[in-house]
Amino acid sequence: MKITPLYEEHKKLKAKIDNFAGWSMPIQYSSIISEHNWTRNACSLFDTCHMGEFIVYGDSKESNLDKVLTANLEDMDVGSSRYCFMLNEAGGIIDDLVVYRLAQEKWMLVVNAGTIEKDERHLKENIYTNLENISADIAKLDLQGPSSRDVLRKFVGEGIDKLRYYHFDHFFILGKKVLISRTGYTGELGYELYIDSEGAQWLWNLILNDKRVRPAGLGARDTLRLEMGYPLYGQDINEETSPIEAGLERFVEFKKAFIGREALLKQREGGIKKRLVCLIANSRRAPRKNYKIYAEEDEIGFVTSGTFSPSLSCGIGMGYIRPDYCKIGSKITIKEGKVEIDATITNRPFYKKGSLRN
Repeated sequence: MKITPLYEEHKKLKAKIDNFAGWSMPIQYSSIISEHNWTRNACSLFDTCHMGEFIVYGDSKESNLDKVLTANLEDMDVGSSRYCFMLNEAGGIIDDLVVYRLAQEKWMLVVNAGTIEKDERHLKENIYTNLENISADIAKLDLQGPSSRDVLRKFVGEGIDKLRYYHFDHFFILGKKVLISRTGYTGELGYELYIDSEGAQWLWNLILNDKRVRPAGLGARDTLRLEMGYPLYGQDINEETSPIEAGLERFVEFKKAFIGREALLKQREGGIKKRLVCLIANSRRAPRKNYKIYAEEDEIGFVTSGTFSPSLSCGIGMGYIRPDYCKIGSKITIKEGKVEIDATITNRPFYKKGSLRN
């Protein structure tokens, strides 16, 4: 398995380490629930160095990037970022990612760890200008939680206060240049920090020296993202699902041409066979991946992600069901063997207290 530049630091902290998308990653340091709650109420630091980064040069249309991604790139300001998709011709999701406009003709794509090689193949086939895979050269840390701005202010000054949601800038921390983006995967106020790989351990330890910050692993990252109804690539979305089926149509700009557009327009006109919905259990029992979903005795779908929600003290999950059963408030039953969980279809996000936009 691959390791990040912080692998030895995780071992020193006695983290539970396991395989995630081919990487040896920290799952937890103390307990998932305590790390989850600390992120919601204070500030946690996550190792996300396993994720991939690509640089694309050139105008959005000249490079063909505008056709590769579903976001409208033309009206993006330098210093802004957007969540969007790379699709195949059938409208299936090759990857979900965030695109950063670093300069007028320079872009950074931040992609999922498990799709780096697949994404690179797709980009090489479709990008007409220079493309660089800088994944091995860049380290990424996520600082998430309501105290994150106060913590960063100590290192970079009051300039961090001006950083708006889904915007980024370059800052200097003790003389080292760091790209800081006001984004994240937790639903809280938070930041993602990019530095050269050689500086990863230094930055990790510097931030953790602040007593307000604790390390958190992928276990808490999963419960936090699921409480927000954020999809996980490979579970909730993949090449067999479209943004329309996943309820993520708002991240698709239909006014422009892009790969997969015609297939999505046909889905819009002809309907879809499945829809991703949020499920909240009537108990503490958690739905799990591939559990079947029933409306009375009728099997209508399956669970893609599920967990116990520390914030809500009940089981929550997401899954695909037949569109005619998607009404909010509908009662369903989730079954696997002898397990039966009564649940309700609800709106996303499950958790609404987050302060990410403040």
